[in-house]
Amino acid sequence: MRIITAAEVEAALEFKDLIERLRETFRKGAEVPVRHHHAIGGGSDATLLLMPAWQSGRHIGIKLVTVFPHNGERNLPSVMGAYLLLSGHSGEPLAMIDGPTLTVKRTAAASALAASYLARQDCERLLMIGTGALAPYLVRAHAEVRPICNVLIWGRNPDKAEQLARRLNRRDFRVAATTDLEAAVRGAHIISAATMTLEPLIRGAWLQPGQHLDLVGGFRPDMREADDDAVTRARVFVDTRDGACSEAGDIVQPLEAGVLTEDDIAADLFDLTRGERAGRRYYDQITLFKSVGTALEDLGAAQLAYERA
Repeated sequence: MRIITAAEVEAALEFKDLIERLRETFRKGAEVPVRHHHAIGGGSDATLLLMPAWQSGRHIGIKLVTVFPHNGERNLPSVMGAYLLLSGHSGEPLAMIDGPTLTVKRTAAASALAASYLARQDCERLLMIGTGALAPYLVRAHAEVRPICNVLIWGRNPDKAEQLARRLNRRDFRVAATTDLEAAVRGAHIISAATMTLEPLIRGAWLQPGQHLDLVGGFRPDMREADDDAVTRARVFVDTRDGACSEAGDIVQPLEAGVLTEDDIAADLFDLTRGERAGRRYYDQITLFKSVGTALEDLGAAQLAYERA
């Protein structure tokens, strides 16, 4: 069995190729049981996730992930774990793959995949809300599918936002930090959020015609990054209907409040990649994509990492 390290995953999963691999994987599909979602308890709000998926005759994979929301205070990633890839012919273990790097890269690639259908072709200004491990990957992934050249970063900790901006800034790719969230939202073409917030940070009243809203962070029903007004004003898309309607607070809470119905969800990534539903319909439309992650994305990314590492 091969061990594929974080550095090898990073090198193997270039965004251009990974986005296309995820497009292909969603088109082909896979068996994806509902993921196991366990609260650790013991005074902790940590979560254990077990995410299996397989394509008959090809590969079987399972990701074991822990989410400790307060790890940032210890200078540790909130999400950690490992991915086990097995042969679909014999069940033989083929590779143990670094989980955090696989997760951030496939998550960012899924957002970029959605943006390739939902964001306007001329998007140049990106707002990144959040400064965690996923933030730099989301910036780079979105820049792979749209001509992003100006990025603002907002975080609860302004020092972290400044540090991340300095790290990503280049002469031809301007990145700066901001403390004015409302103005940054109003001025962005794409707004990407990857936070652990329980209370909405993005107000629908701030959204402008033609924007694309990419909500990544909330993976539990009690987590929320955008308010009901944002959901009402936007055409809503998700990565998978089952996952978003049962786990994502940005979808679950509006459903429970009657602000949104399941029929209001225009499409998921299966629909978009297979051409069964349209993405952005007109220039001034506001689009919203909510992802909670799916083991299908992990399987596609793990297969590519195994092929190339």
